[in-house]
Amino acid sequence: MSESERDAGDSTGSVLVTGGTGFLGLHACQYFRDQGWDVTAFDLKSFEDEDDTDGIEYVEGDVRSERSVADAIEQSDATAVVHAAAALPLWDADRIRETTIDGTRNVLWAAKEGGVERVCYISSTAVYGTHETHPITEQSPLEGVGPYGEAKIQAEKVCEDFRRMGLCVPILRPKTFIGPQRLGVFQVLFDWIEDGANVPLVGWGDNRYQLLHVYDLVTAIDLVLTGDEEAVDDTFNVGTDEFTTMKADFQAPIDYAGTGKRTIGTPAFLTVAVLRVLDRLNLSPLYPWVYETAHEDSYVSVEKLKRLGWEPEYSNREALVETYDWYLAHDESNEAANETGLDHRVAWDQGALTIAKKVSQKI
Repeated sequence: MSESERDAGDSTGSVLVTGGTGFLGLHACQYFRDQGWDVTAFDLKSFEDEDDTDGIEYVEGDVRSERSVADAIEQSDATAVVHAAAALPLWDADRIRETTIDGTRNVLWAAKEGGVERVCYISSTAVYGTHETHPITEQSPLEGVGPYGEAKIQAEKVCEDFRRMGLCVPILRPKTFIGPQRLGVFQVLFDWIEDGANVPLVGWGDNRYQLLHVYDLVTAIDLVLTGDEEAVDDTFNVGTDEFTTMKADFQAPIDYAGTGKRTIGTPAFLTVAVLRVLDRLNLSPLYPWVYETAHEDSYVSVEKLKRLGWEPEYSNREALVETYDWYLAHDESNEAANETGLDHRVAWDQGALTIAKKVSQKI
């Protein structure tokens, strides 16, 4: 479908979603299907049996193979690509670089050669690292922490190269996003709440920590795939615009559960030191980016995206409560999968934190 056809009033087309069976990918596939797009999910593994995938095609493949991506683009006749395939911070550094940097280059080359009109790249606010001044804007310095943050910065540079070659490549930098189907590190939180434990925080919890509902992220993707090309061929932060402190916001799902428990502040230096030791011993599901920054302010300005007409529907508290509610309805065993730490859609092994939970239940 040409730009002129879209401008004439048809805002749908054919979209290929890399990482299409993951947490964000599934939501993106379902959303665009419901909007009338022809949707193809591209991923290494297929959908889960319980996923609502009627009308969604699936192509097995790996973004680390340009040929594999090119074949999927040809097969799906894609006019747009949502590049959501990503390596999580717990993956080893080589695989992070291969998936995030080389994979992004492969997707963009295949898209350009295949006549794709737009590629929306899903980056991360991890590219900013930690900042003293908030809110963080798109012009703030990039100081990626660890292989994950550094790789995201390099992948964005690849996107900018392809922009200069004439491809429309909107970049979205989302805050941590949650919603139905989200487990991963949040399953640890929800498991503690369900079992009636107090929830200890890293630090006293008076820091402001912005989250994002996955639905609001998907509507941002829709905007950059269908909006004016000149306006959207840019880089945008994405996050909720309604949040308070971590202590107050994370109390919301506890209150919803009705356990009478609470969030408990801790000395950040001591908690971080303990988590570092557990991490080195492979006894904790929390990776450094989580526990090293959880006590810091972390929020971005979303005004640039809102000026294009985007508005988030969910607050921090609403997103946490809805995700917890989904967890309760779909929690089958609370047992971690073999791929713990590699996927946001599976429960992660809590390691030594299971002992801490038992103590917290008795407080």
